[in-house]
Parts: sequence; C-alpha cells; structure tokens
Amino acid sequence: MPSAGTTEHLREQCGPQAIEPIAMRVPEACRYLGIGRSTLYVLIGKGEIEVIKMGSATLVITASLRSLVERLRSPDA
Repeated sequence: MPSAGTTEHLREQCGPQAIEPIAMRVPEACRYLGIGRSTLYVLIGKGEIEVIKMGSATLVITASLRSLVERLRSPDA
C-alpha cells in the first residue's frame, strides 16, 4: 500500500488537474466550439446539442458538444 509521502510525490509530478464542467452557459459553449450564438441555437433546435434549463439559465451539456465534434470529424458523417 502506498504511503502518504508517495501519493504526495505523485501529485507534485502531475500538477493541478483542470476539471471540465459537466455543463456550461451559452456564451462559454460558443467559445468552446468557436461558433456564434445563433449557430449554437440552430444546433440546439435540430437536437444536435443537448441543453437543460436550470431556472432561467440555459446550460449546454459539455459531452454533447464533444459528441457533435466527433460526429462531424468522422469520415462517414
């Protein structure tokens, strides 16, 4: 079983890890994909991108953004 010192040493080597959000607001999603707001809403309307409503905020599911990019990258898309 690794000691606490060993674990601490591994953390120092890796450095802090960024945590990707599970969802983001519309402006962040636009920056994430490099597209405009109206294009994002067109994709949402077509069902290409998944969103949830939390109060008055529209949150875009990060996994759906990655999935869209992967679908568009594949040669048979």
